[in-house]
Amino acid sequence: MSGLELFAAALGVIAVWLTVKQNPWCWPIGLVMVLLYSWIFFTVKLYSDMLLQVIYAGLQLYGWWQWTRPGQTLQGRAVSRLGGKAVAISLAIGAFGSLLLGAAMAHWTDAAQPWLDAALTGFSLVAQVWMAQKRVQCWALWIALDVIFVGLFVYKELYLTATLYGLFAIIAVQGWREWRADPALRA
Repeated sequence: MSGLELFAAALGVIAVWLTVKQNPWCWPIGLVMVLLYSWIFFTVKLYSDMLLQVIYAGLQLYGWWQWTRPGQTLQGRAVSRLGGKAVAISLAIGAFGSLLLGAAMAHWTDAAQPWLDAALTGFSLVAQVWMAQKRVQCWALWIALDVIFVGLFVYKELYLTATLYGLFAIIAVQGWREWRADPALRA
């Protein structure tokens, strides 16, 4: 564990908690966290996770814009639910991207866990886009992904990051509860 990993993990807890509370400050704090984690993952040869963090940086900006632009409510974007077809299409895109990335990482790099890392990356992108769009289903996907991430990070001896992702899973359960209870879903 390094001081950098500790700082990034602390920012991660703050960012995800603010996301649950639908506070737009989750996005700039998350931006700093993902930039720090891109370096951390590079150093332990989790290249797909490193690329994921770089993409997350762009998605942090997208999420901030989505949550703060005026919409039908004065508070920005409202929580909504994706239809079954949209969920299936999104997950299929995540699976396809995972296969492409996994093949590239297995063939052209010395990645530590090319296929698992790529799958987590592909589906994390789906969850992140859903979160930026305030889709309630993001939390169920995050719960599943975070649990698997814990195992990967324990394997890579990133124990603080594993703990962080365990905490992310717990916070995601709370996010799922709170967003499902949001009045916008009942409207």
